[in-house]
Amino acid sequence: MSIVIENISKTYGKVSALDTISMDIDQGELYGLIGPDGAGKTTLFRILTTLLLPDKGMATVAGYDIIKDFKAIRKHVGYMPGRFSLYQDLTVEENLNFFATIFGTTITENYDLIKDIYVQIEPFKNRRAGKLSGGMKQKLALSCALIHKPKVLFLDEPTTGVDPVSRKEFWEMLKRLQEKGITILVSTPYMDEAALCDRIALIQDGKILEIDTPEAIVKHYPKPIYNIGANNTYLLIEKLNTYAHKHSVFPFGEYIHYTDRRDDFNPKALKNYLETEGLEDIHIEKTKATIEDTFMELAKQ
Repeated sequence: MSIVIENISKTYGKVSALDTISMDIDQGELYGLIGPDGAGKTTLFRILTTLLLPDKGMATVAGYDIIKDFKAIRKHVGYMPGRFSLYQDLTVEENLNFFATIFGTTITENYDLIKDIYVQIEPFKNRRAGKLSGGMKQKLALSCALIHKPKVLFLDEPTTGVDPVSRKEFWEMLKRLQEKGITILVSTPYMDEAALCDRIALIQDGKILEIDTPEAIVKHYPKPIYNIGANNTYLLIEKLNTYAHKHSVFPFGEYIHYTDRRDDFNPKALKNYLETEGLEDIHIEKTKATIEDTFMELAKQ
C-alpha cells in the first residue's frame, strides 16, 4: 500500500474535523477524496503531509510513519495546497529553481516528469508568479510539487476557481502522471471530477460515508430516481417537498431529482397532484443516479 490510514481523528475545540478515518490507497492509484467545504479534506491532507499531528490513530505514507518518519515523508511527497502558496514576487523560473534547490535537485534532472506541464508555462518563465492566470498558477504549483520526483502527490482542491478548459487539461495531466507510477490523492468538491478517479472516498463532517469505485458507488443508489420539470421550478420544489410520499428532492441543473418512498411509485399520480397545485408543463422521466445523488442520499442518513 502507498498510503495506510487507521482510525485517524482530529478535533479543534468541540468541533470534530476527522472522526476515526480509515482507508488504504494502492501504489499508483488515482484516489479521490470527495466532499464539500468543511468536510475534513484539508485536515487529512495536512496530517498525511506531516504538517499537523492527529489526536488519535496512525498512518503511513510510502511506507513511512507520519510521526516517527516525518522527515523522510517530506522527501518523498509532493503537496499542492488549495490556496496558491508559491512566491508571487518570484518569476516562474525562479520559483522552480528555488524548490528544486530545496530538494537538492535541478529542473533538468527531473525534466521528463514535468515537461508536459512546463512547455505550457515556459513562454511565461520570466513573469512573476503573482501575475499569472489561475490556470497557469495551477500548472506552476503542480510543477513545483513534482520537481523532486515524489512517490506520492497530494492535491488539495487543485481545480477550485479554475475555468473548465484548464480543469480538463489538469485532469489529463494527472492521468499522464499516474502512468509514471506516482500515487495521487486528490480532493475536490466537484462531483463530476470524482468519476475520473480509480476509487473515491465520500466524506462529510469528518466521517467517511463510502469508499468504492465511482461506478460501484452509483450502482449502490437504493431507489429509482426521476427527472421532474415544470413551468415554475421554485413552486415545483415546494410542492414536491410537501408531497406525502416523497423520499428526497434535490435541484439538479434544470430538473429536480426526485425519489419516492413507495416501491410501486406511479408517475401519473404525482403529475395529477402537481397539476392540482397549479403547476403546468409537467414532465417526469426516469433517469440514472449520479455520484452527487449518492452523496446526498448517504449524507442525509
